[in-house]
Amino acid sequence: MMNNLIQRVQWVMVATLVCGASVLNSCKEAKTEEPESAAKVVSTELIRTSQSWDGVELPDYFQGRPELVAVKYVFPAGQKLGWHHHVAMNYGVLVQGELTIIGLDGKTKVVHEGEAVVEMVGTIHHGENRGTKDCILYMFYLSQKDLPLAVQHPEITK
Repeated sequence: MMNNLIQRVQWVMVATLVCGASVLNSCKEAKTEEPESAAKVVSTELIRTSQSWDGVELPDYFQGRPELVAVKYVFPAGQKLGWHHHVAMNYGVLVQGELTIIGLDGKTKVVHEGEAVVEMVGTIHHGENRGTKDCILYMFYLSQKDLPLAVQHPEITK
């Protein structure tokens, strides 16, 4: 009777080990399998330049501590900014719509949705939305404390 009990216990132990190993193996396989369509991070450089959109070389960096500023601009359809110039370098990405930038000298740049643009520094210009939907533009300024992002020129009425 004791032999019979030992045989049953041994059989249960073997069955448990076999089933356990089978479950562990299938769990291991489930963990290591990756779907073939797993999305990967994609990096796309939008712009790399040392010139503003009008071909003018950008100035050297300021001396001293930088102040980085990010601004979201929303241009309703048909609206424009006043004439202005920038003291600090800045660049951005148009995420919606189409924006037309016009220099006081008449040079024009149309920025399309998804494009990056490097603004003019020290040159008077303005931007306008000539389209039928809002433009959304994210701009990044490499400035310093207490410097204006733009100097307005209300005296210009072109």
